[in-house]
Amino acid sequence: MISWIQKYFQQHFKALFAVLLGVIIISFVFTIGAPGIGRADRRTIERPFFDYNLALQSDQQRLFGDAGLSATLRVGQFAQLENEQIQNYAFQRAATLHLADAWHIPEATNEEIKKQIETLRMFAGPDGQFDAKAYATFRDNLKTNPRGRTEADIRRIISDDVRAEKVQELLAGPGYVLPGEIKRQLVQADTSWALATASADYTAFKPEIKPTDAELTAFFEQSGGRYDIPPRVVVSYVDFPALSYVSEIKVDEAAVRAFYDANPSRFPKPADAPKPVLPSPLLTPPAADPAADFLAVRAQVESTLKLEGAKKRAAKAASDLTLAIDAAKAKTPAAIEEFLAKEKYPVKTLPPFSREAAPLELSGSPELAAEAFRLNADRLVSDALTTPTGAIILFWKETQATRKPLFTEVRDKVVADYTESERRKRFVELGKSVKSQLDARLKAGDTIEAAAAAVATTSGLKIEAKTLAPFTLRSRPQDADYTVISTLERLEKGQVSDMSMGADKGIFVYAVEKKAPDVTDANPQFAATRKQIASYSGRAGASAYLSELVEKELKRSEPKAP
Repeated sequence: MISWIQKYFQQHFKALFAVLLGVIIISFVFTIGAPGIGRADRRTIERPFFDYNLALQSDQQRLFGDAGLSATLRVGQFAQLENEQIQNYAFQRAATLHLADAWHIPEATNEEIKKQIETLRMFAGPDGQFDAKAYATFRDNLKTNPRGRTEADIRRIISDDVRAEKVQELLAGPGYVLPGEIKRQLVQADTSWALATASADYTAFKPEIKPTDAELTAFFEQSGGRYDIPPRVVVSYVDFPALSYVSEIKVDEAAVRAFYDANPSRFPKPADAPKPVLPSPLLTPPAADPAADFLAVRAQVESTLKLEGAKKRAAKAASDLTLAIDAAKAKTPAAIEEFLAKEKYPVKTLPPFSREAAPLELSGSPELAAEAFRLNADRLVSDALTTPTGAIILFWKETQATRKPLFTEVRDKVVADYTESERRKRFVELGKSVKSQLDARLKAGDTIEAAAAAVATTSGLKIEAKTLAPFTLRSRPQDADYTVISTLERLEKGQVSDMSMGADKGIFVYAVEKKAPDVTDANPQFAATRKQIASYSGRAGASAYLSELVEKELKRSEPKAP
């Protein structure tokens, strides 16, 4: 499975690759961290968890791999999922499917699978609706995959998800809701607001701040590890650029065509080519003109194929060098340098860098930076590492530990940080006075514009007033400022809010009007709100039940202490 993911999903679905890689990491951590799992002791090879044996790596991969792909299909390829989220989802999914089997929930029908596919974020376009082109590309990748996931696997996972949703609906039931909860929700969602805002420009607020050395020193000493210089590593490297090997790569027409046939989605037709009508997601796409499509991109296919071959040649050359160093028994930095000089390999040394700041010579790659930090006095040479431009080998020279710098080393940054901290502090203090002045003038009958202009003169701030069109939270404008919305819970008619700090301004909100909605069952929204809260309540109860089921199952099979 790993080889397929690397070959296809890394090229076409990078976020999905990251998620599945996280799943593999979870599986590994779960294996080495949980008592009795993954150990050689034959007395602890059983760790039943519903229909899985968590002591078997194959079952772990099936559990977390299926759940990882299911989650990615649901939330989309660009969503960021934490390892803990994937693990919890995998456990609850297993519990749900166990109940589906126990309750004899049948396999999903073709129509149910089709409807499920059309709801998955993985295949949604920019408008949030099902995108047949994204789905066709996904299927295209599956068809060119000889060893990994197949359409049958994807169908099985989607079918299981349909069955799991049926179980969750049964567990959720009708839900339970109190009348008071409905009223609170209606008040929050349908209260009509007429607001005005006064925005103080923080970027234009530039008070004169002249800190003394004593103030700066105290600020520096109280900063904790804020200015600590993180661990840094010093490595040298030998580069194997793929372009140096392109001339050695020979390809024939059959190889070029085979490469195109194996990777059609990598070579889309030119923009001016006619676009075929996309089929239904459950039907086979109509046949196109393969010869014409291929000829339109042949030059690109050939150059890409040669570059792929050159990258492999570069990786092999790098690997051969690591083997030669090992065969020469070069076990010290001096011996390695002597060997490289003798074999005439050009060696370059990088300046010290941290994990978070890989140099450009390493393509700024966090992965290559991590490889550099795996080197030490006992492991002087890295493996052959692939890069976007070829391959590289790293050689350890020094690892510099975290250290607290002298004040003089970071004085300029301390001055900048102190100045910004003091500036913001003064702005917030001035905001308290501005609020009082605005409140007094508005109560005296000034408009928001007149009040803002007067307070701007006395405070020295640049203040812009604005009146907003009436709205409710249910139908608030798409461009509504969250800073404004967040003040409403504590705001009554005629009040001015405290200043809320945004990135570049401080905002005061004035409630011109506040009208509560009808909270009786005569309101058409009353029944809809009751249904919404009941659904949420039911699903929360179902999730709690499944969590308890998972906990009991893990507890039941927990290895006993010797």
